Amino acid sequence: MDFRLGDDQIALRDGIRSFCEGRVPLETLRELEEKRAFDPALWRELAEMGVFGLRLPEAEGGVGLGAAEAVLVFAELGRALVPGPLVWSHLAAGLVDGAASGETVVGGLDLLGPRRDPALIEHRESLDALLLLRPGGVFRVDPRALRTEPVATPLDPLTPLHFAASLPEGERIAGPDASARLRLVGAALVSGQLLGIAERTQELAVDYARKREQFGRAIGGFQSIKHMLADAFVRQEVARAATYAAGATLDDPGVGDVDRAVSAAKINAGDAALRNARTCVQVYGGMGYTWEMPCHYYLKRTWVLETTFGTGSEHADRVAEAVGA
Repeated sequence: MDFRLGDDQIALRDGIRSFCEGRVPLETLRELEEKRAFDPALWRELAEMGVFGLRLPEAEGGVGLGAAEAVLVFAELGRALVPGPLVWSHLAAGLVDGAASGETVVGGLDLLGPRRDPALIEHRESLDALLLLRPGGVFRVDPRALRTEPVATPLDPLTPLHFAASLPEGERIAGPDASARLRLVGAALVSGQLLGIAERTQELAVDYARKREQFGRAIGGFQSIKHMLADAFVRQEVARAATYAAGATLDDPGVGDVDRAVSAAKINAGDAALRNARTCVQVYGGMGYTWEMPCHYYLKRTWVLETTFGTGSEHADRVAEAVGA
């Protein structure tokens, strides 16, 4: 399997990165946090770029690309910490009218894994539809009809939360196979976001180590810092290989075990994002623990994403079971 990107894939990645750098730069994170508001203009721009309809066939109004390209796009969205129910709206394209075009904002809950009560709903006030992945299929719920309470201090300050003590059955819009498939693709896309976080925090740490001076020299010249940054680089490279493999295997299941590839991506990307974000905080030193530095945003987003579509531990158990079998 060749993991090298083609010219079109590189152009796609660079285009999304350029958009994110101009539209959601790091300097705006504090402003976004204070507003805690959904940005309809940003959502429309993402839709116009094809983010939500990326894998939808052209005949149905989509872009007609594959999971390999989707992983690249979500890695860029992850490295920029773009807020919103991005993965769920992408998964809903073709199932929910208006999801691909950005007219319908879709969130969701994964109820296929271990049961977690109460249900925590992200971006609830901005949603037009809520999808529930259950063993019996995919169910649609009207989020405005839910009785929920806001979480005063969400773990990720850019991801507002509401909790619901109970959920209605909802309208069944797809069967069990579709539910399992959405969870699998969702895990791959979240792995892409985690890969983006691993890459960006490694870059931030390296850049800071080059500029920050102690005892008359840049701290990047100290051996202990070099080792930390080298380890962070290795982690991101392993995560990239695993995540690209997941996207490629989803597109062509004949090259390997899809479930195992996606689980490997979630494990490696989650580990790389978490450890690189912590390394970034440590390299920044005392400043890394302050609210003004960007490190904590990445660490907190990682904690949230690590639990989405299965934790690293859950996926490790799945790989172990597959190997044992």
